[in-house]
Amino acid sequence: MTRRVIGLTLMALFSHGVSAASAQICPAPLGEARRLVLVTTETMDSTPAMMQWFERASARDKWRASGGAEPALVGRAGIAWAPAFRQFARPGEPVKFEGDKRTPAGVYPIGGTFGTEPSTRPSHISVTNDTVCVDDPDSPEYNKIVSRAHVGPKVHAENMSKALPMYRHGLLIDYPTDAAAKAGSCIFIHVWRSPTKGTGGCVSMPEARLLALQDFVEGGSAVVAIVPRHALGRLGNCLPQTMAMKR
Repeated sequence: MTRRVIGLTLMALFSHGVSAASAQICPAPLGEARRLVLVTTETMDSTPAMMQWFERASARDKWRASGGAEPALVGRAGIAWAPAFRQFARPGEPVKFEGDKRTPAGVYPIGGTFGTEPSTRPSHISVTNDTVCVDDPDSPEYNKIVSRAHVGPKVHAENMSKALPMYRHGLLIDYPTDAAAKAGSCIFIHVWRSPTKGTGGCVSMPEARLLALQDFVEGGSAVVAIVPRHALGRLGNCLPQTMAMKR
């Protein structure tokens, strides 16, 4: 291979967010992201987490912190690698499945807002007494927010209007799961019940900070990365290493 070809190859790798040392392609959601919400835990079994926000002008730029790290919570049982990110798992680390009370580790686009409180934000989902999120793998509406009238009374689903104060305000996470995978459903960022009570598989945080986060991610191109701190380095230079620990 000529020096010119090698040089062009390396340039192509860098343009796709790849570390020159590892030639590692970053997970697709990070490709064009301009805003990043990084959620890290001490271990795979930890419920307390730290959250920090980052931004950048373009995909070729480095992430810049937008404020310091602050407390958040994940699942009551901790976190588990989503099947789409199981290549980052080490032996003995859990993989996400429906009902395990773990938040899926990986990188996902952040969607629109939802909540029982009114909002003028575009694409906001208003949660009413009839709003449910389907967690029944046998339903074609699995992992979707729909009306109870639409799915009928027999389909297992979470009544979102009753999840207060958690669903007063929230952000959708575009979590890639389906009925065949049975890898978990209805994954959100929402208001925490208390500073010590974990979630059923979501990320939670104080209400005032969640409202600020909705402002931060507004406009799209935002992703959330949920990773144990000791595994940050497994993604090469794709994520900031500010909260990394020795692997």
